[in-house]
Amino acid sequence: EIFGYRMHGCRRALCIMGATFTCGFLLLVLYWKPEWHVWINCVPSTIEEADVVLLRTTDVFKRYTRKVVRWVDLSTATDKPEHPLIADEASLLNRAIMEPELKVREFQLQKSSGEKRERERERVSHYKFQNVKLGPGAPRGLDCHETWRAWVTPKEPNIKQLIFGLNVIDTEVTPIWKLLFKEVLNPFYVFQVFSVCLWFAEEYVEYSIAILIMSAISLTLSMYDVRQQSVKLQELVESHNHTLVNVWRKNGGFKEVASAQLVPGDVFQIKESNMCLPCDALLINGGCIVNESMLTGESIPVTKTPLPHLDRSNPWKTQSSGDHKRHVLFCGTQVIQTKAAGKEPVKAVVLQTGFNTAKGELVRSILYPKPMDFKLFQDAFRFLMCLIVIGMIGMIYAVCVFSLSGESAGEAVMKALDVITIAVPPALPAAMTVGIIYAQGRLKKRGVFCISPQRINICGQLNLICFDKTGTLTEDGLDLWGLIPAEENCFQNIHRFNNDNNLPWGPLLAAMASCHSLIILDEKVQGDPLDLKMFEATEWALEDFNTEKQTTAVETETQVTVIKPGSKANWTPVLGIAILHQFPFSSTMQRMSVVTQEIGKDELVVYMKGAPEMVASLCSSATVPVNFSSELHGYTKQGFRVIAFAYKPLKLRGLLKTQNEGREVESDLTFLGLLILENRLKPETVPVLEELRNARIRTIMITGDNLETAVTVAKNAGMILGTSKVILVEAQDPVGSTPASITWKHRNEKTPNGLLSTREIYINVGTSELQSSDYHFAMTGNSFKVIVQHFGNLISKLLINGTVFARMSPGQKASLIEEFQKLDYYVGMCGDGANDCGALKTAHAGISLSEQEASVASPFTSKIPNIECVPLLIKEGRAALVTSFCVFKYMALYSMIQYIGVLLLYWQLNNFGDYQFFFQDLIITTVISVTINLNHAYPKLVPYRPLVRLISPPLLLSVAFNIVLSLAMQTFGFLAVQQQQWYSQDIHSACMAVPQNLNGSLISGNVSVDVNVTGNATEDSEEEDMSEYSSYENTTVWLLSLMNCIIAAFVFSKGKLFRKPIYTNYIFVLVLMAQLGVCLFFLFADIKNLYEGMDLVCTPTIWRVYILIMLLINLAISLIVEETIIENRRLWNFMKKCFKIQPTSSYKKLRGIVLRDSSWPPCHGTDYALQEYMTVGESNEAYCNAVYEHDEDLEDVKNKSATTVQNITIHWTTI
Repeated sequence: EIFGYRMHGCRRALCIMGATFTCGFLLLVLYWKPEWHVWINCVPSTIEEADVVLLRTTDVFKRYTRKVVRWVDLSTATDKPEHPLIADEASLLNRAIMEPELKVREFQLQKSSGEKRERERERVSHYKFQNVKLGPGAPRGLDCHETWRAWVTPKEPNIKQLIFGLNVIDTEVTPIWKLLFKEVLNPFYVFQVFSVCLWFAEEYVEYSIAILIMSAISLTLSMYDVRQQSVKLQELVESHNHTLVNVWRKNGGFKEVASAQLVPGDVFQIKESNMCLPCDALLINGGCIVNESMLTGESIPVTKTPLPHLDRSNPWKTQSSGDHKRHVLFCGTQVIQTKAAGKEPVKAVVLQTGFNTAKGELVRSILYPKPMDFKLFQDAFRFLMCLIVIGMIGMIYAVCVFSLSGESAGEAVMKALDVITIAVPPALPAAMTVGIIYAQGRLKKRGVFCISPQRINICGQLNLICFDKTGTLTEDGLDLWGLIPAEENCFQNIHRFNNDNNLPWGPLLAAMASCHSLIILDEKVQGDPLDLKMFEATEWALEDFNTEKQTTAVETETQVTVIKPGSKANWTPVLGIAILHQFPFSSTMQRMSVVTQEIGKDELVVYMKGAPEMVASLCSSATVPVNFSSELHGYTKQGFRVIAFAYKPLKLRGLLKTQNEGREVESDLTFLGLLILENRLKPETVPVLEELRNARIRTIMITGDNLETAVTVAKNAGMILGTSKVILVEAQDPVGSTPASITWKHRNEKTPNGLLSTREIYINVGTSELQSSDYHFAMTGNSFKVIVQHFGNLISKLLINGTVFARMSPGQKASLIEEFQKLDYYVGMCGDGANDCGALKTAHAGISLSEQEASVASPFTSKIPNIECVPLLIKEGRAALVTSFCVFKYMALYSMIQYIGVLLLYWQLNNFGDYQFFFQDLIITTVISVTINLNHAYPKLVPYRPLVRLISPPLLLSVAFNIVLSLAMQTFGFLAVQQQQWYSQDIHSACMAVPQNLNGSLISGNVSVDVNVTGNATEDSEEEDMSEYSSYENTTVWLLSLMNCIIAAFVFSKGKLFRKPIYTNYIFVLVLMAQLGVCLFFLFADIKNLYEGMDLVCTPTIWRVYILIMLLINLAISLIVEETIIENRRLWNFMKKCFKIQPTSSYKKLRGIVLRDSSWPPCHGTDYALQEYMTVGESNEAYCNAVYEHDEDLEDVKNKSATTVQNITIHWTTI
């Protein structure tokens, strides 16, 4: 949301005065809260008059960003104004330019859109801000070619350069001084500076120096880490900014310029291999093969084809049947080979530059990661606010006590300010991050790397894990199981592949040999693993098309790929096959095809392979076997992957038809047969899924494979138990007047004769055992899309028991995870990096099993090539989360213990001594907060998760109870010591106290202590040797509070269930024993110099025993309450039932509703949508980056509803 403001002189003056009176503190507050800065200095205005805009995100965070609107003078880019300045008259830029000044108003931002933060430029046009990150483009493919041939005016690149900026991904390494400035202005460090200055003023030098040293070390490590990441990121993008390209200029031909000078609309030449693309571009002439591993994580060559010259009314993005990405070259990908079309060079037009490219989005996803709405940090902030309020109460108390006692105002203020630094411990944030750092180190040792450490805590709350199938649950490679040819409308005998049984010549062999996207690179055939397996089984050879020219009867100079029979192949009547044209595989279209020609013959043949259902739908029904469905389902239910083949002869003129009209040739084909491939489960899959199931963590499969295959793999892996029922959900888009429909089918396992069947068995819900929760929904990506659009009221209920989601596109995977998150699930996603980037980024915890560059977009990357990393991450996350709670409770209680002691001593105008503070703060608390985090994760996943809220009743009760217990103990000690017979306010020693003799003196050994008439004892030593802090109350309260901190650390450092037992944390146990030993030494030692240095006084032995007894009682009560009440899950569950407390998570509420609904799951039959659930608005967007398209299917629907695309823009809210 965008709000316009205008600077106001009077408000600005008042703000300057306020900053002066507050010694700059007001400026610091306005630095932290940019919206306050705008509200104080500006007045609201319309967008056209605004010189400052305030941006507010629409997510749950509602974060504000302040941006200044500036003027861009375009007159410097042209000596004589031309009209229009931009050749494309319909361009947004022409409408945004204000004439005759030739200026444009703009602002730049890094915005948080919930999914990611983006760096974009906005323009002010017609009183609204519009995003111009997209390059100009005509709506139709034919218009695109005609426009880009001669649309660039001589001055246009210069004008665009001013507007769009340089084509660079600027990841400048921030200077040390700037990093230091930003870190120091952090509220945490500001509070530390305030505390240290106060302590220096009170001559509390030792601890102040210690805090300064610790802060300096922390700052140094933080800046070093940030700088190292900046350096690595700069190395990743450095090559992008230093590339030379040939750009076409009007009346000047191609001209070599630096890639930084590219602007949207520039046409440049791709003239060499191994070229790293410097921008996102649309291929308009020729073809090329690229490596997109930087984006997808899969190092497989991808074929790119030029945008067809099609004269259609729909936008170019939708002309390729939803697969526009095969025409787009993405920034950061590497060109492996180029394929010129005739004499024309390979050309592309720039679509995106800089941070708006695919690589730019990848980089900024690292720079500005998705903010996580994790309640722990919100609750910690609220709790800190409570501590501040308590500290303010203590400040008022201190001012009253010292003022009424006649102390100076300065002394009273100093003592009051001291209270706030005690109530709010400055080391709290740092102490809470120590556990995360330790967990990150342990994960690194186990081969799991993390680029977002704060997400480790979130891993402790994961209760739903989504898995990709191929390469994640199953092995990467596929083994050929067999081939089932089809002839005369019937399937033939299965052909098994072995060394002595090669496939005979025929259309099926030709299809296997030619229908692929393999290439020769470094003298080796490379490509998709499935294509490699299939091609190797034919025993044919692939020749580098760079050495083979087209010698067929087709008149074209296009280079071709040639395949020939190998030495081990069966006899064939052909010399070879030339692949003239290729329609690359599309996950959206679920198929690929090639146009081929036998060498020496004139006939052209189209070969196709793809998903069996898709291939069969494009074949003549007379050629598809009658038992096609049952045969297919029979193999997919057994977990096999099935590929279908088809072919069709063409006439010679058909080649030009394929090049100009797209994939219309893929119709009325002849069905050839099915290729059966086996994809085995990884040995670690079953035990890991069983471990997650025993821990009550839901597991979901999201795959692009066949639905039946996915269900079978889910059953074999244990994701669906053998006794569970599977309900197939099929949804269809509306057709004509028929509304969208959804059909429910029960997946049958076997017929009475033992054969697999696909007969629909309808569910009679009224009498079926499926009324329990022992059933699972399975659906395809298309069904999921239809349900979201037309049956939105059912999607949540389906997800409660949805387990298998097949044929899912990358965008649908991410959308599905978002739907689960809406139900308050903490979702983890584990994938091999191929097509999973969007889902990995969307999930609370994305775990990539790929070591490719795409893994940098995932919060976690595992070198363990299987899913064993998932339970490991959950265990460490739970341990880190419990540790954070433990440290927070301890630090909060420690501050309250010290706070209570100080306020008690303030009553007598006394305080703890400097060395007493130093010992308690540094030697006790700091060491404990560092070592208490060393507990390792418990090796077993228990069937419940740790608490996620600091404000949950058990945690609040634990902290509150221990605060009250500490208050009672210290208050009792403070009052009880004053009632002792040996107590004196004048003489600070009672070590030798014995019963009085007749002469009114106290005798003990060789020491004689006289007693005056007032009952005050005097000692031979001089009273001036005692410090101003020494008193019986000081000694008693300090010793009680000191050992109370040790008791709290012991009680809170729970181990088992989520962490290993406390005795396994050897360093922490040794620290506690050493600290306890020193404290007991302080309690029972009778060393004058030691007591004087620590501001202690000697007390009778019996009183020391009393102190020890009070501490033992405190320990016993704390342990009993913690174990029997705080950690008693049965008790809390019983209380929930007694008070009828309803669950807060949406999925728990919905699960209860579903269990009580006798009509769910739905009855047999088909349901129809009564009305369109989702209203689709118009969209002008004609291009999106492939890696982060979360709603690509929704975009297709939007494009269907839009008849024309006038401008490629994204409109923002106008206020």
